[in-house]
Amino acid sequence: MSTPADLAGRGVLVTRPAGQAEPLCRLIEAAGGRAIRFPTIAIEPTHDPEATALLGESWDLLYFVSPNAVEQALALVADAGWLRVERVAAVGRGTARALEAAGRAPDLVPNDRYESEALLEMPELADMRGRRVLIVRGEGGRALFAQAMTERGAEVCFAEVYRRVRPAVDVAPLLAHWSEEVDFVMATSDEVLLNLAELLGQEGRARLLATPLVVIAERTAQTARDLGFQTIRVAERADDESIVRALIALS
Repeated sequence: MSTPADLAGRGVLVTRPAGQAEPLCRLIEAAGGRAIRFPTIAIEPTHDPEATALLGESWDLLYFVSPNAVEQALALVADAGWLRVERVAAVGRGTARALEAAGRAPDLVPNDRYESEALLEMPELADMRGRRVLIVRGEGGRALFAQAMTERGAEVCFAEVYRRVRPAVDVAPLLAHWSEEVDFVMATSDEVLLNLAELLGQEGRARLLATPLVVIAERTAQTARDLGFQTIRVAERADDESIVRALIALS
């Protein structure tokens, strides 16, 4: 996609984990903006032997909730493990691309909203009686998909292959130039946004809440409203191009 160069030099605080931020940063810069890299989550493997064992079993559905889930699962099992799965589901395009790169394109990916709610609307998952479902996720992920699968008759297990931690960073340099440098903030999850607020602390709270924010889900918009953000825009989709379009719309 060719994004119009409409950000006109504005600075965007990119809060994604360091290993996942570069494609979005490049799009922001192609649109004439300045990407300010400030990850508010770091990803660590759990090294959980139970997760490794579960990934080696036979499943009717294997659901990956993020690219991190794919990456960390691949570190635990050999490629042959994919052969024992009837269907693979991905929460969105980024996760689907990670699976494709691993040699196992997903069978189920939502076409519009990239979230569990959209996946649950797919007809292939309407009747799960007698099916075994493994959800590959980070520690303490959302329970919505598991609850729905259980209600539809499936046996559900979790392989928690990573944990999200708040990085230890010095925020003083960012806060010192916030007014001149940061025009927009983006956050792709509640946790990303809450970690940012915690990292900036009371000293940076007023500046953060006065900065226009782009999110990718209505639930994160509600979290932002609860925090006190003044200007919030929800991107039409969760992909990087939609995030940039939402940023341009705020310009």
